[in-house]
Parts: sequence; structure tokens; C-alpha cells
Amino acid sequence: MSPELTALALATLLQIAQIALFAVLGNRELGVKYALSARDQGRVLSGYAARAQRAMNNHFESLSLFAIAAILCHLSQASSHITALAGWAYLGSRILYVPAYIFALTPWRTIFWVIGLGAICTLLGAALL
Repeated sequence: MSPELTALALATLLQIAQIALFAVLGNRELGVKYALSARDQGRVLSGYAARAQRAMNNHFESLSLFAIAAILCHLSQASSHITALAGWAYLGSRILYVPAYIFALTPWRTIFWVIGLGAICTLLGAALL
């Protein structure tokens, strides 16, 4: 498997871990009874649970772009040391993004987001050239 696809697989596992983290924090705040209900009455999360939800949602958005870029890079046979580094940079930045978002570490959250976006652009650029 190419390094870009390995990074994609691991980034997908990171997404699953973020879903689990959000579930734990959300259940702790709202209670398991509410989580198991039909949730007809909306509730608003706050603090860590709300930030974990936003970080999770952001990763869903980012992961779709990274998946496209990694797969295009792989299919176009554009894999190189630079694209491998970009794949690992994306994964590392997304791992660091989670605690930076949950603990409101300014400006680190934004820095990690920009690194991830730059990695996606690098993969797309390599696939297009």
C-alpha cells in the first residue's frame, strides 16, 4: 500500500476515535438516557463535548478532501517522497488538531488546520502534474 493510502487508512481510524471521544463526552454531559432516546427534544452541548463535536465534524469535511487527494495521487502513480511526507503531515496535523480544538489552544488549532490543508493541496498538485 502506498504511504498516502496508509495515511488515509489511519486518518479514517482517527475519525472513528473522534466519534468515540465525542460519544463519551456527549453522554457524560447529556446522559446516556438522552443518548439512547429518539432525541425529539434537541439539546445543546457545551464545553469539551461541543468542541469535540466540532472537531469531529471538521475532520469529516477534511477527510473527504484528503481521501480524494490520496486516491488521485495513488491512481495517477504520482507517489513520491514529497507526497508521502504530505500524507504523514496531514495525519500528524489532524491528530494534533483534536486536542488543540478541544482545549482551545489558540493559534495552534488554526496552524494544524492549515498544515492539513497544505498537505491536501500538495497531493492534489502532484496528482495533476
